[in-house]
Amino acid sequence: PPPTVEGTGFEISARGDRMIPTRVSHNPIIGPGVVPFGVDPAYDAQYKLNQAPRSHVASHGQGKPFTVEPGPHQRTQYPYVTGTTVLGCKYKDGVMIACDTLCCYGSTKRYKSVERIKKVNSSTIISFTGELSDFHYIISLLEELDTTDYCEDDGSELAPWEIYSYLCRVMYNRRNKFDPLWNSLVVAGVKHGRTFLGTVGMIGQHYEDSHLAAGFGNHMARPLFREKHTDDMSEEDARKLMEECLRACLMRDKTMMNKFQIAKVTAGGLEISEPFQVPMNWGYEKFKDPTKHAVGAW
Repeated sequence: PPPTVEGTGFEISARGDRMIPTRVSHNPIIGPGVVPFGVDPAYDAQYKLNQAPRSHVASHGQGKPFTVEPGPHQRTQYPYVTGTTVLGCKYKDGVMIACDTLCCYGSTKRYKSVERIKKVNSSTIISFTGELSDFHYIISLLEELDTTDYCEDDGSELAPWEIYSYLCRVMYNRRNKFDPLWNSLVVAGVKHGRTFLGTVGMIGQHYEDSHLAAGFGNHMARPLFREKHTDDMSEEDARKLMEECLRACLMRDKTMMNKFQIAKVTAGGLEISEPFQVPMNWGYEKFKDPTKHAVGAW
């Protein structure tokens, strides 16, 4: 039978191919998202086994075995599967965010039905740009917080601004360990009559505003927001402005696709829409012969 870690009941895979047990993610000493050795013995034992040097023999069975040192893991030091623009704005009755459903593998439009807007609790939603796997890790941290709230069974849950503050610490903590989570996050919600909208970057930079954008939309959408947005605009006007900004980004960003979701949070709850398309027009006169006035173009 496989060996077990004394006092835990966890089995240790002899080949190291067993899923590593979930490690406690919140530690008041060194911050959220990172835990030192000694807190979870089962995880420590599996981790050491996976990191141990391994002997390899050529497939033809000849020659002497050689040892390979695994070295440090660098799986998300560079983003691979990424999402782009996220937009957000406040309006009279609540807050709204929008993004497309595309995640690119490099520059390939690979995954076209990814829900990049997630519900955190009954009053908060979150979306992201950047690496998809890092966002999944962030969601696992938030699910732990939500589970803790549920287990307390006192009827309270974290407010949007509290989740925002927590994520600021997570992102900055990982940045200080030179292992950042490669995301920019948009947090939105309504609680106790207060409407909240904030963004957190991959190195912990953060701000709140009445409208904001993450990713390429910072360049394309923010000018439209500054020109047309007001805090007391109706939901209908806010959605119309959001679709106009999405269209402006879509026509200029090669890593976007015409399949969007819009989520809104009001005092009555939250709602994430089904995917939809915005009307497009590629029939502009200068689109028909783009090289006419560009000498040397092909």
